[in-house]
Amino acid sequence: MISGAEIMVKCLQEENVSVLFGYPGAVICPFFDYLYKTDIKAVLVRQEQNAAHCASGYARALSKVGVCVATSGPGALNLITGIATAYMDSIPMVCITGQVRSDVLGRDVFQEADITGACESFVKHSYLVKETADLPRVFKEAFHIAATGRPGPVLIDVPVDIQTNEIEEFVYPDKVNIIGYKPSFKGHPMQIKRALEMIAESKRPVICAGGGVLSSGAKPKLREFSEKTGIPVVSTMMGIGVMSSDDPLYVGMLGSHGKKAANVTIHNSDLVILCGARVGDRAVASPDQVVEHANVIHIDIDPAEIGKNMKTTVPIVGDMKNVLTQMLAGVEYQTPDEWKGQIKNWKREYHNEPQSFEGFVEPKSFISKLSGMVKPKAIMVADVGQNQIWCANNYRIKDGRFFTSGGMGTMGYSVPAAIGAKMARPKRDVIAVCGDGAFQMSMNELATIVQENVNIKIIVMRNTVLGMVHELQDNYFESRYAVTELTDIPDFVKLASAYGIDSAIATSNEQAEQIAKEMLKSDKPFVLVCDVSPKTTSK
Repeated sequence: MISGAEIMVKCLQEENVSVLFGYPGAVICPFFDYLYKTDIKAVLVRQEQNAAHCASGYARALSKVGVCVATSGPGALNLITGIATAYMDSIPMVCITGQVRSDVLGRDVFQEADITGACESFVKHSYLVKETADLPRVFKEAFHIAATGRPGPVLIDVPVDIQTNEIEEFVYPDKVNIIGYKPSFKGHPMQIKRALEMIAESKRPVICAGGGVLSSGAKPKLREFSEKTGIPVVSTMMGIGVMSSDDPLYVGMLGSHGKKAANVTIHNSDLVILCGARVGDRAVASPDQVVEHANVIHIDIDPAEIGKNMKTTVPIVGDMKNVLTQMLAGVEYQTPDEWKGQIKNWKREYHNEPQSFEGFVEPKSFISKLSGMVKPKAIMVADVGQNQIWCANNYRIKDGRFFTSGGMGTMGYSVPAAIGAKMARPKRDVIAVCGDGAFQMSMNELATIVQENVNIKIIVMRNTVLGMVHELQDNYFESRYAVTELTDIPDFVKLASAYGIDSAIATSNEQAEQIAKEMLKSDKPFVLVCDVSPKTTSK
C-alpha cells in the first residue's frame, strides 16, 4: 500500500524535480513529511508569494518547470500574486497546495479557501484532486501542460485526506493524452510561404522579439535569421537578451519606457515580424498607427495572442524555434543598406547622456558599467519601478539573461526570483536590483538567503520615494506626492548585518563601481545600497 503523500513525492521524482520552494502548514504536512525522507531539497521561504517568485526564477534560469508548495487558506492565497505574475510572463510552474478534508469542502472550516476558483483566470489549468488514485495522472498532466505550448502555471489542490489515503500501487503514466489540448508545434507551410514572400517585398523590415523567443529556446535561431537577412531587431521588455546588446542589428527595447530609436524604427517600418510577443500597451501604445503603414507577420505558439493587440496580415501558429527553422530554410533576402543606415543614424541621434546629481549615484551609467564587470552568462533580475527601466535600457547583455516581472509588474519580485535563479545556476553571477520600496516588500527573504547560503548580490537603489509613481505625480498631478514618500526607512546596512550579510553604501558612481568590483569577487551574499537622487527619472 502507498499513501497519496508518497505518491505526490514519487511523481516529483519521476519529473526529475530536485528543488522546490514552499511553506508548510497542517494540511500539507503529510506531503512534507514524506518529502523529508528524500533527496528533493525543500527551500523554506519566509512568505508564500516568494515561493512562487523563487520557483519562477528557478524555472527561467534552468528552462524547466519550477515547483512551489503552500498550505490551504492564507498559505494558498498568498501564492496568488506569484502565480499571476508567472502566468502573465508565461513561466512554467506547478503550484501544489494543501486543502482541507474533501468531506468538509464548502463548509467554511478552518483555513478553507477555494484556491482553484480564485486562480481560474490566471492558470493554464487547475486540479482539485478528489481521488488518491488520480494523483499520478494529475501530476503527469500538470507538468506536461505547464511546459508545453505557451508555458504557464498549473495548480494542483490536494485535500489532506487524499494525501493520507492509501492505494495498492503507484504507476506513473508513460504519456499524456488530453482531449482538446494539442498545441501546434510547426508553422503551416502556406503561411510560411506567404511570410517569406512578404519579407522579399519589404524595404524597411523589423523583427520585434518577445519573451516567447527565450522560452522556446529560439534565441540562436532568431540571431541566425537576423544575421542572414540583415533585418534589425527590437525587443519587448520580456525579450531583452534575444540579441547581444552590442549587436549592430539590435536597436533596443521599444515601448513607453524604451529606446526612442526602437520606437522610431517600428513606426517607420513597412513590415513588422512579431516573434513571441503580444505587444501590450507598454510596448506599442498605438498599434493602429503601426498597421497603417506596415504589414504584420505574427508568430506565436498561442493562437489567442495573434492579432489580439495588433492587426495581423500573416498569422503563423507554432513553436518559435521550429517556425524560424522553417523560415531560415527558405529565406533569400537582404535588408537594404539604406534602411540599416537610417537605423544606425537614429541610434546615434537619440542617444542621451543621463543627468547626474552631486552626492548621489547616477543609476543608469552605473548599471551600464556593472554589466561589464559580471561574468558573460550573468543573470540580472530587475524589480519593478524606475530601477526596472534603468536596468532594461542600460544593462548590456552578452550571453546572459535579464529577468523581471514584465506583464504583471509585481514589486518585490527580484530578490526571491534571484534566489531561485542562483539555486538553478550556482556558478553564474546573479544580481537583484530593486528600489527601496520593492526591497521592503521582500527583505524578509534575507533569512532564506542566509539559511540556504545563496550567494546573490542585491543592489538597492535608495531614493526614499516610490520612484515611478513619484515621477507620475510630477508629470500629471502637479507634484502632489500623495503616499509616495518613504520616510523613516530602515537602515539597510544594519538590517543586512542583523542577518550576517556584508553590505555597503555608495554615494557616488566611483564608490559604487569600486564596491561592486569587490562584491563580485566575494563568494558570499552582499547588499549594496546606492543613494539615488529622488529627481532621477526613469528616462
